[in-house]
Amino acid sequence: MQEASFSGLMKAIVYMVAFYYIFKFLARIFLPVLVKKAVEKAGENFSRQQQYNQDNSWQKTRTNNDEIIINTANAKNPRETKKVGDYVDYEEID
Repeated sequence: MQEASFSGLMKAIVYMVAFYYIFKFLARIFLPVLVKKAVEKAGENFSRQQQYNQDNSWQKTRTNNDEIIINTANAKNPRETKKVGDYVDYEEID
């Protein structure tokens, strides 16, 4: 059976501090590269979605040149956003 010693405690603390600084150093090196790749990938996905949406909207306008449809069902009956109770006017008591 082993007993805890002061030198063992100091050794563990030194290992933890060394691990922290090594991790911090490696993060400074590799994290910008990883973030740059993630941003580039997100930009590619965004541009791909924009291109897809532009292509679809072009096809829709090209096929419906003669017909314009306006949906007025929602314009006549706007939806309530908040359900609020009755308004109560309070009077001040002197």
